[in-house]
Amino acid sequence: MEEEAQAKVDIWKYVFGYVDMAVVKCAIELGIADVLESHKTPMTLSELSSSTGCSLPALHRIMRFLVHRQIFKKQKSTNQASTCYVQTPLSRLLTKNGEQSMAAFVLLESSPVMLAPWHGLSARVLANGSSAFEAAHGEDVWSYAATSPAHSKRINDAMACDARVAVPAIIDGCPELFHGLESLVDVGGGDGTTLCMLVKACPWIRGINFDLPHVVSDNLDSVVGVEHVGGDMFDSIPKADAAFLMWVLHDWGDEECIHILRKCREAIPKDKGKVIIAEAVMEEEEGDKLEYVRLMLDMVMMAHTNKGKERTLKEWVNLLTEAGFTRYTVKRIKAVQSIIEAYP
Repeated sequence: MEEEAQAKVDIWKYVFGYVDMAVVKCAIELGIADVLESHKTPMTLSELSSSTGCSLPALHRIMRFLVHRQIFKKQKSTNQASTCYVQTPLSRLLTKNGEQSMAAFVLLESSPVMLAPWHGLSARVLANGSSAFEAAHGEDVWSYAATSPAHSKRINDAMACDARVAVPAIIDGCPELFHGLESLVDVGGGDGTTLCMLVKACPWIRGINFDLPHVVSDNLDSVVGVEHVGGDMFDSIPKADAAFLMWVLHDWGDEECIHILRKCREAIPKDKGKVIIAEAVMEEEEGDKLEYVRLMLDMVMMAHTNKGKERTLKEWVNLLTEAGFTRYTVKRIKAVQSIIEAYP
């Protein structure tokens, strides 16, 4: 009976699962977390209403929901006369300019462009053909981004905010990863956030941020030691001691991945070169707290790409072998991604 009762509760969570994203998106757009962060001290509902320009009754209902979801917290004021709201570790990730903010990722995935394909997911599974994104918008996600500067910027902003979380985990988890490298090409590096962070942490490296011309054309500012180069990774990749790919290969099917990896192998020296892959490695067993995130990402790939997917270690090894790499290492870090080093 307890299982049946819990099932009746859980089904409502699935029915209204979109509400969490919608209200969190609303909170980001209203700047609630930013206001609390800049205020430095707990704020009453009236103060929040005044600072955000929101209707007090509507804001009360929004905050009630977000407090229940443990995104913000309530506490009594010093004199116990009123209730105040304060930040939590989770709400700090929703500030627009925080060091490890995920706000841009939320805004990308909750945008109408990215939500539309989910309505056609069942048709995509039955047809086993083009992606739900292509069915919804008439072209694949990359072609759409190439002709939509606003959506392209959303993608780059989202990847940049993920990089601000992942790169410190990579450096802390694999401190020796970039030792001995004089040059590094970030394949599909977007706006260059990842590479700029890596070069700042490893100033002996000369960095090449490589992406499609319309992506890198906006990257006029950079850090010392980083060059932005436009091109197509399916044609050729700039030469460097190592090629770095983060959240690139999961967008593509096996044949495309093998082709990209071969191009990476051609770009690095045979004697000391390597390819560094920062991607999810799906667990074959339960227990990893981040496995649910990886499973959700796999569904995102199904909805938004033609053949992309998250891969198991066995699937990664098959790709590396087919691409001509002779050995590899895999290391877990404190992030959704693992680090795969592949050697020619």
